[in-house]
Amino acid sequence: MVASLVENGQRQLGRFTTTPWANPFDEFHGVKKVFERFRTKEWAGFTLLHPEMAGSMIIQDAKYLVTGELYVYDRAEDTMVEWAANRLRPSRRMPADLLHSRCVFISGGFRLGYGFSDHEVLILIDVDATPSRPAVNGRLTLDVAGATPPLVVSSLMPGGAIYTNKLVYPASGYILCGDKRYEFDPKRDCAILDEHKSHLPYHTDWDWSTFAWQVDGHIIGANLISRPSLPGQEEESCIWTPTQAQPLSDITFTQTGDDLSPWSMVSADGRVNVVFNPQGHKDHNLNAGLVAMEYAQWFGHYNGTISDGVTVWPVENVPGVCERMHARL
Repeated sequence: MVASLVENGQRQLGRFTTTPWANPFDEFHGVKKVFERFRTKEWAGFTLLHPEMAGSMIIQDAKYLVTGELYVYDRAEDTMVEWAANRLRPSRRMPADLLHSRCVFISGGFRLGYGFSDHEVLILIDVDATPSRPAVNGRLTLDVAGATPPLVVSSLMPGGAIYTNKLVYPASGYILCGDKRYEFDPKRDCAILDEHKSHLPYHTDWDWSTFAWQVDGHIIGANLISRPSLPGQEEESCIWTPTQAQPLSDITFTQTGDDLSPWSMVSADGRVNVVFNPQGHKDHNLNAGLVAMEYAQWFGHYNGTISDGVTVWPVENVPGVCERMHARL
């Protein structure tokens, strides 16, 4: 068990079985510490898995700007609403001990907050209506006792380093988008936490996907990544089984066409073989010379199989997301 990401001035690398105290800047001093703090992107977000809607939210500290974002997509009506707000510099830094902390973003009529404790996680959403967007309100309770083992990875990469902490929780509560209310059933629905404190390289590229569902009171799922890496460094891929976040690597992503065409995701060892069928996407594009971004996140459903090497789980119309990033940061 690793209690802290940085111990005795040395960053710990590899996969951890528990979530540590994560302050990557404890490794540095003076000007180097200031530089690393500025270059490290920090965020905490959730992907929501529900049969009637797709959604995700994020609180992100990019150092020069802090943002809060949220979207809700209605699967039956094929409609999506996005909300976003930003402010210069945070009023408080992202916590080093996220799983025992509060994380709040407030800007004007946009209010998003997470409260973590040993037995539950509360997500509170309260965003005012605008002339073009309805109000959205929500209160979700995530069950810590029913969550998956964490996927925690610290690794070096070309031009940077990543730290990520991911868990899947059973979710109860509601989201009210305009006059449409979505009820969350903790025996069916899930929320996937994605925490990052990563010094991303100037040229940043990745393909990433995640999905999960519940089987006989247990959460099964996967987190898949393909990005430039260094030999011997862990990747942030896993299969979530009832007992572990089983390590996984060497994932191949293949998009069969453009925009809403299916994707295939296959692991080199065959434990993951799934096809993702998108329903829609959100995207952000920016070109400001030295800084640029082409980002898209698709939401839809997965089919195929995943295996821990002994048990094979059929993946049948399981909700999830897939995203692609090309950026100069």
